[in-house]
Amino acid sequence: MKEERYKRENGQRESGAALLIAIFALMLISVVAIAMIVSQGTDSALAGNYRTSTSAYYAAVAGLEEARGRLLWKNPDYFDGPTSPNPSFMPMSGVLPAMQVTDVRYILNPASGETVDPTSANPANYPDTDYLTEMGWPLSGANFLTINSTFQTASMPGPVYKWVRINPVTEKALNLDVNGDGVLDTTTPLYYDPARVVGVNPAPSLILPSSSIPLTPTAVQVLEITSLAVLPNGSRRLLQYVVAPLLVSTQISTQVDPPTPPLPPIVPLNTNFPAAVTMDGNGVSYQDPGTPDYAVDGRDACSHTTPQAAVEAIEYTNPLDYSSINLMSNQNSYPGSPMVLSGPPPGSYGPTTPSVPNPSMPYALRQSWQTPATLDAVVQDITKSADLVIAGPATGSNLPTWPPLNPIPMTVVVNGNLNLTRWNQTGYGLLLVTGTLTYDPDSTWYGIVLVIGQGNLLWSDRGRGMGGINGAVLIAQTRDASGNLLSTLGAASFSGAGGGSRRSSSQGGIVYNSCLVNSAGAQAPLTYKILSFHEIPTN
Repeated sequence: MKEERYKRENGQRESGAALLIAIFALMLISVVAIAMIVSQGTDSALAGNYRTSTSAYYAAVAGLEEARGRLLWKNPDYFDGPTSPNPSFMPMSGVLPAMQVTDVRYILNPASGETVDPTSANPANYPDTDYLTEMGWPLSGANFLTINSTFQTASMPGPVYKWVRINPVTEKALNLDVNGDGVLDTTTPLYYDPARVVGVNPAPSLILPSSSIPLTPTAVQVLEITSLAVLPNGSRRLLQYVVAPLLVSTQISTQVDPPTPPLPPIVPLNTNFPAAVTMDGNGVSYQDPGTPDYAVDGRDACSHTTPQAAVEAIEYTNPLDYSSINLMSNQNSYPGSPMVLSGPPPGSYGPTTPSVPNPSMPYALRQSWQTPATLDAVVQDITKSADLVIAGPATGSNLPTWPPLNPIPMTVVVNGNLNLTRWNQTGYGLLLVTGTLTYDPDSTWYGIVLVIGQGNLLWSDRGRGMGGINGAVLIAQTRDASGNLLSTLGAASFSGAGGGSRRSSSQGGIVYNSCLVNSAGAQAPLTYKILSFHEIPTN
């Protein structure tokens, strides 16, 4: 009896324990579930914030790219093009902007029914509050003009940036003491000179022009492009490019090293390329094709003067290579400035083994285009801005077809060999080949031809071609057969077996033409190179 009563009383004491355990388990599960729900909500909020922030970021980038693209003369929406609603919108020098420090230009992109006014003090109109911080004076004191975005006339809605500002760059704007005088200049626009030499190594550099630091012919103005994007939910991003036009020019100055007495002073032409054909390197080899039909003409077919202005027909950048030149055909096949400082008058080359090198080679070619590293940087810049990049080996069938009327120069890069045998077409612009270029004289190229990399140009032997190259050619070996970058320039080579008509000064084997050189990239920019990119806090 006692045992039964003990079991009954003990069971009564333990009754309800399972219920308590179940309740605690449910509470624990509930806490975990609530934590998961809160975490999921936080993740969703973070994802939403990231999505809107990223959307605003890319909207601002779209504004930057519209402005950068419309600075380029080949763009159909070029600011000062024939279809521009305001042909005087951007102050220009040729095809390059030439802005004064107080010039400010805006691209406006309002949504339907809203007002975008960067000069306004009304926060609802998206004022440009960054300009005063950068330039040091209020926007009301600037000379500003506005133009609509191309998206305003597009049938599809575009990105939701509000405005893009284009203005010159100063030390104050970049917060950078370029000349090291301890003062952030607010009144002088900065320039970019890729050919400027700093120390013993060529290096791109910003220039604050002054009486002690004059501008060189390769210096170009630096511009700021700033874009504000605002989403409907209020998310904002303010991004900025610092850009400069990318030109393909070996020139830095009309000044040259003084010749050794008793040789007379030399006044070289103010040209972007020093010759119709430039052999850039050490131990280079130029082999004349050996037929009277072939010609290299240094007389400028664009000079429109009588007698024609002339550069050298063939330029060797290493004076020691002059002694090895091999002109097997008629010396009159090389009209232009004399290769030597003594000897025949301008208009012909000779003697076949000149004893005195010409020291009039432009300074920049000896400095900024005389190392594999700097030339490789040129190749990389051109490749990044090219209209078409082709993997070699390639033939003429891989090249684009230009319309016969009003062809637009293009930048075409072939990474490897290019064989134009039997192409029999016409190309316009800049052609860069990193391998061997086999050129058919039945083909015609108007512009610049750069053979940089393996540095081999083979002139085809298909007889009397009626085409040729009109502009300028530069050949340089910067890499070995395995593609490794050399420490010093190698032995670039030009060889062939004839071809090319000498019908006139504008047609022939290779004819120098400064107009075609300039339109292919020596004065008309290939693109606007981004020197820096950063975000400006908006809060």
